[in-house]
Amino acid sequence: MKLHFYFDSENNGHKSFELPGARPHYNPDRPGQVEHIFLDLTLDIPNRICKGTCNIRLAPVRSGIDRLTLDAVNLNIQSVQVDGSPQHFEYDAEQLHVKLSTPMQVNKQIEIAIAYSVEKPQRGIYFIGPDKHYPNKPVQVWTQGEDEDSRYWFPCFDYPGQLATSEIRVRVPKPLIAISNGVLINTEETDEDKIYHWSQKEVHPTYLMTLAVGDFAEIQDTWEDDRQDACPTRIVPVTYYVDKGREEDARLTMGKTPRMIEFFSEKFGYPYPFPKYAQVCVDDFIFGGMENTSTTLLTDRCLIDERASLDNRISESLVAHELAHQWFGDLVVIKHWSHAWIKEGMATYSEVLWTENEYGWEDAAYYRLNESRNYLIEDSSRYRRPIVTHVYREAIELYDRHLYEKGACVYHMIRTELGDELFFRAIHTFVRDNAHKTVETVDLLRAIEKTTGRNLLFLFDQYVYRGGHPDYKVAYAWDGDSKLAKITITQNQAKADNNGSGNDLFDLRIPIAFGYTQADKFKEFKSFTVRVHEREQSFYFPLEEKPQFVSFDVGNHYLKTVALEYPVAELKAQLQFDPDPISRIYAAEALAKKGGLEAVKALSLALEKDSCWGVRAEVTKQLAEVKLDQAGEALVKGLQDENPLVRRAVVEALAKIKTPESYDAVKNLVEKGDASYYVESTSARTIAGMVASPILKDKEDEVVGLLSNILRQKAGWNEVVRIGAIAGLSQLKTSPVALDLILEYTRPGIPQALRLAAIRALGAISTGQTPNNVDWILEQLQELSRETFFLTQVAVVTALGQMETAKAIPILNSLVDGTPDGRVRRIAEEAVQKVQQSAGTDRSVKQLREELDQLKKTNQELMSRLENLEARSKSS
Repeated sequence: MKLHFYFDSENNGHKSFELPGARPHYNPDRPGQVEHIFLDLTLDIPNRICKGTCNIRLAPVRSGIDRLTLDAVNLNIQSVQVDGSPQHFEYDAEQLHVKLSTPMQVNKQIEIAIAYSVEKPQRGIYFIGPDKHYPNKPVQVWTQGEDEDSRYWFPCFDYPGQLATSEIRVRVPKPLIAISNGVLINTEETDEDKIYHWSQKEVHPTYLMTLAVGDFAEIQDTWEDDRQDACPTRIVPVTYYVDKGREEDARLTMGKTPRMIEFFSEKFGYPYPFPKYAQVCVDDFIFGGMENTSTTLLTDRCLIDERASLDNRISESLVAHELAHQWFGDLVVIKHWSHAWIKEGMATYSEVLWTENEYGWEDAAYYRLNESRNYLIEDSSRYRRPIVTHVYREAIELYDRHLYEKGACVYHMIRTELGDELFFRAIHTFVRDNAHKTVETVDLLRAIEKTTGRNLLFLFDQYVYRGGHPDYKVAYAWDGDSKLAKITITQNQAKADNNGSGNDLFDLRIPIAFGYTQADKFKEFKSFTVRVHEREQSFYFPLEEKPQFVSFDVGNHYLKTVALEYPVAELKAQLQFDPDPISRIYAAEALAKKGGLEAVKALSLALEKDSCWGVRAEVTKQLAEVKLDQAGEALVKGLQDENPLVRRAVVEALAKIKTPESYDAVKNLVEKGDASYYVESTSARTIAGMVASPILKDKEDEVVGLLSNILRQKAGWNEVVRIGAIAGLSQLKTSPVALDLILEYTRPGIPQALRLAAIRALGAISTGQTPNNVDWILEQLQELSRETFFLTQVAVVTALGQMETAKAIPILNSLVDGTPDGRVRRIAEEAVQKVQQSAGTDRSVKQLREELDQLKKTNQELMSRLENLEARSKSS
């Protein structure tokens, strides 16, 4: 499953992941092995009703069991039969308790038949259709089972430890089609309906059972498995289902799927394990994607057009992520939610593997750096937790950046420890040994040891079973007389807290290399590996000559934060010559902290010439941190970069410069546009951030006009450009005109993506509005909070969480108490904490901040003149 992450709180000093009500969770005792599930269903789409029979074949594990408990939430249970005989049952709207008239016997299967229906379901199965606000919305029905939502649309033993084959037979009105797991074994037609019968012959858990119904276009593709053990060649159908009229977008978005199947079959050492692979793009999907066995569901917002394909790799990564789950998650299934990192971490790391294959190792390194940053943001600003924990309120709480991105980093560190050959051999062993079975984290350790002889428990103990990561400070000095390089490494993370979830000292073997150049090119490394395990350690390295630069953690394979304390000359050389793009980025960060004209020149050179677009993009951020006018001049030149991802980063960096020159450059981009949707969107957001500063305050009316024009004229793909305009307006915090424009786009009928952005923007703009306007915003958000759509509720919570008034808290508490969705409940509780912290912000503090900005600007002008004078005196 690929989530969209909606909420990050302010720095809160590693608050506990465990909220009140958290408790240990374990899989329930097994009354037997579920062997097969057969759903025979009819859909009444206009009335949002699903009705039919759930048949479960159960093989008892012991004799004498006379009571069964199934998960079933808000279903209408009409009858329960076992082997054709009616049974007494009790139902409390959460669990179905069946009193067996005859106790079960080992080796004697029973057939349970439950007649039921579900009306207007809250979760699990979703009915999508047109209404008065959205008359063009397609008619669709789709399901979402992970984590424990299958119980909302059929009775089941709803936990991942039970694996069974399955069938779904469903009657739908023509011309709709129904897609499900496995293969289509039969269709029947009546005058008005069509019955689809799908069969999944490979075992899988209930949360991966799916159904998708709609009037879809069907685009056919294939993957050919021509391995020697697949003789004759196995032809696997690969199908893309999208709304009619979007066939070309489907091929742009998903057309690489057959190559991806080939790639992952080779990387995981196991050919694609199911008889077909379908991807269904559905409307109003609540996640990015869901890896149902052989039938992935994707949000229709992942579909890209030609223009979006210039710089949108998110969709390609999403396709790779969900496909990788067919091995990690569907073929090899987690036994308990606490071990979900095994699948989500690998699916996320598979995005890196595919990027490396498709775009090269430098792009993959940068992708991996950003994955680690996503985890680090959550760790520093939300909470810290072990990756593996069984203490929570609802399992969905585990689906966070620790599970996905930190899990991916752990896989990469395993690869680093073992080397590529042994790593992939271990992955092959893990997949082969556990195919069609359930696993826990220990099974991955066992596969590694079985294949390589290596015991990596030390790595798991530090990164998986406890929270945190090392926070290094690295200092370098050269002693020319003795020809010794001194490296001092300090671990700055705090000591572990009482519950063991905080940081402690890490014990790792870190490679350090000294770089040498020749004729303005990288020549070689002199490499050493040291054990870093104390609070502070100094290492001395005898070298024949002084190195040009130092590379700490060569390749930057270990998850960490690091601050480099090197002289300017070494940092400049590292930025220019280090083969590793992540090392060059770290050097750029350290140079920016040094400041001065030399740093600006080095960063400007990298922005112009570095081979990796990711490094160029990062350099723009660092140039913006150097408070010299020359930095702004370099950034404006960067707007000519051929890569739209770099141009986007340049525009974001210019937001911090706030000079008439930078404003004019961004304004020109806003007016003339760019080949990239995202560059245009970023420009709209950025220009408003510029005039929010007192320095350019006189440009505010002009910017409101520009953004208003964008909102009227730039409707288009996923509303990306107009969303940028809304985000820009939200930064004009004292503008009542900006507020009115945002409110206009919160109305029902506005394209959903744009409407959700406008709802979120109400929170951002509220912090500078008059008390009357703040009250008006609160009234609007309270009204919006009554909508039941998951994404709307998340947008409302996000908006309220940005407000600086205690009046937001009652609305948040009403969502906590009223929502049936644990995800909304959690982020609403976190938003309450955030509002409580920020509600004391005083307007006088804001005034002081504005005055400080003006002082910084004056100081920047003086420093820029001084640096120029010093440079001239040196040259003369």
